[in-house]
Amino acid sequence: MTFVKTKIELNKLQKGDILNVKVAAGEPLENIPRSAAEQGFNVLSVAETEMPGIHCIRIEK
Repeated sequence: MTFVKTKIELNKLQKGDILNVKVAAGEPLENIPRSAAEQGFNVLSVAETEMPGIHCIRIEK
């Protein structure tokens, strides 16, 4: 479900725009980058934020 929400937000963007998605560790952290890449989006980075256990996934449309 998390990637569905991410894809809806990506579809609102213009080509070249970047979406920052913050997620907790676990399934969303594994699924979002993989699914985004499979859908043709460019996953720029996956990094832990200043908040422990929270990661930011940067995706370019």
